[in-house]
Amino acid sequence: MKRRFWKTVSAVTAAAMIVSGVPAVSMAEEAGTGALAADGADVRFPVTVTDQLGREVTIGEEPQTLVSGYYISTSMLIGLGLEDRLTGIEAKADTRPIYSLAAPELLELPNVGTAKEFDLEGCAALAPDLVIVPARLKDSIPALEELGMTVIAVKPEDDAMMLEALELIGEATGTQARADELVGCYNQKLGELSEALGDCGTPSVYLGGNSSFLSTAGSGMYQNSMIERAGGANVAAEIEEANWTDISYEQILAWNPDVILLAADASYSVDDVLADENLSGVTAVANGAVYQIPGSIEAWDSPVPACFLGSLWAASVLHGDLWSADDYQAAAVEFYETFYGFTPDVTTA
Repeated sequence: MKRRFWKTVSAVTAAAMIVSGVPAVSMAEEAGTGALAADGADVRFPVTVTDQLGREVTIGEEPQTLVSGYYISTSMLIGLGLEDRLTGIEAKADTRPIYSLAAPELLELPNVGTAKEFDLEGCAALAPDLVIVPARLKDSIPALEELGMTVIAVKPEDDAMMLEALELIGEATGTQARADELVGCYNQKLGELSEALGDCGTPSVYLGGNSSFLSTAGSGMYQNSMIERAGGANVAAEIEEANWTDISYEQILAWNPDVILLAADASYSVDDVLADENLSGVTAVANGAVYQIPGSIEAWDSPVPACFLGSLWAASVLHGDLWSADDYQAAAVEFYETFYGFTPDVTTA
């Protein structure tokens, strides 16, 4: 398979002007987590990184065995070409289609539990050179270190922090040039989308949450950027919490969105929303403008390296005359072939 080399972050001139206004610069430079050589060469060890809890962590040698306690960091490691170094991953890996598609061997690895019930002893038994955990496991880090493990924490709660996490893991594992390619791809595709949309109108959008339609994402969550970059206006942007927020039918009626999107992992369907009599007065429902974000590969409404595809897909829904389904499908095929080594069936994504 011929590999596509993406522009480095510094070469993507449109990056700082993507729709939501989040500057897409090299997150390693912004966060002070280390710098690439001028030619983009991988880092040399030992290296000291600053993780997303602000902890300075020194990694003496390039880690050859890795444990990931978080599906987002696991997806990042696959994209960085490090699946062969993984010796343990988070629980419920069989619920993540991306693993069976890109690295089915991961499904046979021991699991180290969840953020709620992390298996300290099980992780230690694997004797990994490096452990990557979500920031919410911060209370477990001292115990892991006492057991002799080197640990970094990631907190990819929005676009900027996702890119920062990707660069952090790249630096910590000696694959920062590859991380730079991933970030470059992200910036390049969103730059192309921004140029295609131009000064288009902004239909109002409501995003239904994973567990309930009566929960949504405000401006403090990644999903808000996904909507804005697709040329939409999130009706819940006034909500600043960084968590799913419960709302009422009355609030949805007051917002009266033009389009309704459902989370990729929603436990309910488009038909459920269209049949809900409480929503019959909503413009989106009356017009049948209710769609579910693709999730058969991975959830593009979560901050994984492929999350930009969520914006590309949403733009094809909101502005199909400017950015077509063919446009987003071509980008998805190119991305997964280049970085994950398989050709996705985008017609069912």
